[in-house]
Amino acid sequence: MVKCVYCGKNYEPPRGLSYILKDGTVKYLCSSKCRKNMLMKRRKVNWIRKSEETKKGLKAKGKKE
Repeated sequence: MVKCVYCGKNYEPPRGLSYILKDGTVKYLCSSKCRKNMLMKRRKVNWIRKSEETKKGLKAKGKKE
């Protein structure tokens, strides 16, 4: 299993993208959505926060911070 460097989601290797930087490091991304947001240097996005809340066992809907 490969882990996305942007959202932290585990996914199977045939799915997703491998983004190779000029210095030779490889960044694994689960979708083009993660790739585009990483390239725009976005960090505070609602769908990432919701996935983190569901991992912790909290309800994503109705929970406001």
